Amino acid sequence: MALSTRETERKYTVPNGDASWLSDLTGAGPIACVADRGTQELDAVYYDSDDLRLTRAHASLRRRTGGADAGWHLKLPLPGDSREEIQAPLKSKDVPGELRDLVLSRTRGARLRPVMRIRSSRSLHHLLDAHGEVLAELSMDEVSAEAPRDPGRGTAWTEMEVELVEDGDPVLLDRVEKVLRRHGLDRAQSPSKVVHALTETTMFPQGPPDAGTAAVPGSAGEYVLAYIDRLVGALTDLDPAVRREAPDSVHQMRTTARRLRGCLRSYRSVLDRKITDPIRRDLKWLANELGVERDHEVLRERLISGVRELPGELVLGPVEARLKVWDVAQRTEARRRTLDVLASPRYLNLLEGLTSLTEAPPLHTAKAAGKPGKVLGKALRKEYRRLAGRMEPALDMAPGPERDTAIHNARKVAKRLRYAAEAARPSLGKPARRLGKRAKAVQRVSGAQHDSVVTREVLRRLAVLAHAAGEPTFSWGVLHGHEGAAAGARERELPHAWARARAVARRKALRS
Repeated sequence: MALSTRETERKYTVPNGDASWLSDLTGAGPIACVADRGTQELDAVYYDSDDLRLTRAHASLRRRTGGADAGWHLKLPLPGDSREEIQAPLKSKDVPGELRDLVLSRTRGARLRPVMRIRSSRSLHHLLDAHGEVLAELSMDEVSAEAPRDPGRGTAWTEMEVELVEDGDPVLLDRVEKVLRRHGLDRAQSPSKVVHALTETTMFPQGPPDAGTAAVPGSAGEYVLAYIDRLVGALTDLDPAVRREAPDSVHQMRTTARRLRGCLRSYRSVLDRKITDPIRRDLKWLANELGVERDHEVLRERLISGVRELPGELVLGPVEARLKVWDVAQRTEARRRTLDVLASPRYLNLLEGLTSLTEAPPLHTAKAAGKPGKVLGKALRKEYRRLAGRMEPALDMAPGPERDTAIHNARKVAKRLRYAAEAARPSLGKPARRLGKRAKAVQRVSGAQHDSVVTREVLRRLAVLAHAAGEPTFSWGVLHGHEGAAAGARERELPHAWARARAVARRKALRS
């Protein structure tokens, strides 16, 4: 089983071997002492695809010997100076299957091979507080690098890293940096050793491979592509989190897929539909498949909370035990289905399509080059009219299953309007922000109503199972009644939420 840690560090160039400045670190913030921890000899082989997909995605994968943490190391980007490091033991020279899966959203199935060998002679120091606790590690590395398949292609340099202990205070890095700058030590331009080595050996040219047509600056296409690029990056980052069952990751990935699909639909006049329609279909498929696990998460929390909130005298029979049996069976099947989806050829094809969408965007010249206020505003108005065409008839219907279905279908369009407003917000400003906020409120209220509908059906099935086993069904009936009351409250709230959304959509700023 791979282990995960969070590392926060900064790299600096070292112009010469003079390290007299080390003593000046004492007194920088809580640093009371700089302790020499000797020298380590490190030997790392970095793996990547032939076109360096991991490096381009700001990730790295290496097999390193020497030092205290020899093993396979996968590093994934996090905000700021931090990265997630996932470690696996040195069992073979082949990339461990678990790590291969965790980089799949970045490699898209491309073969991984050694691309750089980096040896470091590391002088290690610990930055200690007044109690002798380690605050950070400072390492001076004499580095040499060569390409395994081309030994004549190599480079050498000296660099320094300052890495906080896990959960260390990032402010310490700022205080250390002030001392370093006084001695002429600047931040390294390359974010990692492998990027430095690949750049110095000209194996890592700047810019994405086979870049396509760029959008006109300030155009509608530029705003749409910026939104798409951000979401594709988010989907790529969420893939390993979903595989490792990180909290809320399935929900976030499903929502990201829906946002992308909604953007491609709402702004299809900007992009070539021959290219984007198949991607939209695959995004719908992905969101639906992830929905099995996500919907169970929602139901599970709702049912467990409902049971726990019941007074003890209303809990008759093995209610919690039956709920646990249901949860384990459903959760196991949902997890298996999620992992099967992420291992499927269709998912790999989707990742390839999304990458092509960002690297070679299929822009419709006329619309994409148009003024964002006109093009994006028109798309927002169209989505609003579609929502109005579903919501208003739904609100006029009598309570019952048909009305529940109509509200659910309107909620899907409210979601698309919200996402379309998100993409338009950098261009349209407050009008798009307000419309998105109101659409979100409609989505929230109608979603809560739908959750109650779905929960009542599950409660009915659990009651049937309990009855067949000779157990009391009273508690399931009480919970069913509570959910019915909750659904009624949301239905009464929905017309007000819709009226506020309608008022924003009819303002002049969105009708010009």
